[in-house]
Amino acid sequence: MNKVILIGRLTGDPELRYTPSGAAVANFTIAVDRPYTNKQGERDTDFIRIVAWRKLGEVCANNLGKGRLVGVCGRMEVRSYETQDGQRRWVTEVIAEEVKFLDWPKKDKPMEDSEFPPDFDDHGDDMPF
Repeated sequence: MNKVILIGRLTGDPELRYTPSGAAVANFTIAVDRPYTNKQGERDTDFIRIVAWRKLGEVCANNLGKGRLVGVCGRMEVRSYETQDGQRRWVTEVIAEEVKFLDWPKKDKPMEDSEFPPDFDDHGDDMPF
């Protein structure tokens, strides 16, 4: 079983690019606090690279930015490559299957209708209160 669930804040804006075949891929890193404190009484933080493909990647790139709080559900992937000087490098990243936006953008930039998260449901006049 390979399942990862994380909650953290983006350390920078997502980078969106397209493969030669046209598939969108967004890369971003989230900072996730560890659940315990160190000897100095502070929480250590892990910086975890996230990869979101296709439509999910485009949605993330168009709606997320540095500092936004997100929940990510996906799978861990470890791959390696060889540098030009022949050294083997290892990369560990989470391939996102689902990304939930857990906060709203700062109030100085109002969201346009096209910028609402994909799971946002505006009930309009059907609100029960």
